[in-house]
Order: sequence, then structure tokens, then C-alpha cells
Amino acid sequence: MDEAQARRDICEIGRRLYQRNLVAATDGNISIRVGPDRFLCTPSGVSKGFMQPEDLLAANGQAHKLEGSGKVTSEFYTHLAAYEERPDIVAVVHAHPPVATALTLAGLSLTAPILPEVVMAMGGIPTAPYATPGTREGANSIRELIRQCDALLLDRHGAFTVGKNIFDAYFKMEKLEHAAFVYLSARLIQ
Repeated sequence: MDEAQARRDICEIGRRLYQRNLVAATDGNISIRVGPDRFLCTPSGVSKGFMQPEDLLAANGQAHKLEGSGKVTSEFYTHLAAYEERPDIVAVVHAHPPVATALTLAGLSLTAPILPEVVMAMGGIPTAPYATPGTREGANSIRELIRQCDALLLDRHGAFTVGKNIFDAYFKMEKLEHAAFVYLSARLIQ
């Protein structure tokens, strides 16, 4: 994969996440597999809405930084778990979509067939058990579910989507939040 283009794509997805209110401040993280043991990822503590290609880091499958300044996001272990479980995955997006996250706080699930286009694109969207953000516990919480699902809610910690490319992973995040909004709207008017 062309790393220069991958860097530009990550920055574009970061801007879209930020503009659509799927992340706030420095929340969320994005990665792309660019080689057998090489990943580009967003650094810790950087707003996804204002990144430049040179801000991104290269890391290996042990989460060690290979290139770039800054710190590899503490959530990168969760990304690596997805890549380990699914060799077909090329990209991961972790965001904090507000409605979807609120559903986890309320104990509501998106596994039911809410919208046909979501079911066709992603199936049910399960909720991974709570894991303390920034710990290796997050990797363990998603392993079983990510083997069969491209989109997960993270209990009290946003959502996690994967795809065959970065745009595929991003669009799944958009669909996930849209489904959560529709579900919430339906519950409010019942």
C-alpha cells in the first residue's frame, strides 16, 4: 500500500470523524495496515480533525513505534487484536459516537435488526464488555466478537469498526451512529 496515500486518507477520515461529531477533542484513533508488520496510526493526544500526514506514526505488530514523533495511542493494542484475529482487515476506526455510546450507558443493544441497510452491510452490532480505556484489556474484550463482526459498540467507550480499507471502516462507523440515532428516536416517540 502507498504509505503517502494512506497518511492522507487517515487525515481525511480524522476530519470527517471530527466534523460529524463522532469524536471530540483528542478522542478516537485510526490505523491502517500498510505491510506485514507495519501499521500507520494516529498518535496519542492529537485532534483527529486537525492532523497532517506528518503527524502520523508507523508502528509494528508489538505496538513499538518505528517512525514519527509522539506516542503510539494506548488503544493500539485493541487495533492489533483486530488485525491478529482478522487477516482480511486493512483498517480500524475507533470513535466515540455520542448516541451509540449513550445506548451502552443505558444498557441498550444494536444487535436487533433495526435498519435493513445496516443488517445487510454489518449484521447485528454487539457490545463488547467494558474494558478500561488505554489498557491491554481492550484487546481481550473485542477478540471474540471481532472474529465475526465488522462493527462493535464498546461498553461506555464508543465504537470500533474495521474494513477492507479506511473508507469502508469509516462508513461503517457512520452507519453505526445513524442506526443508534434511529433507534433512540423510535424509543423516544413510543
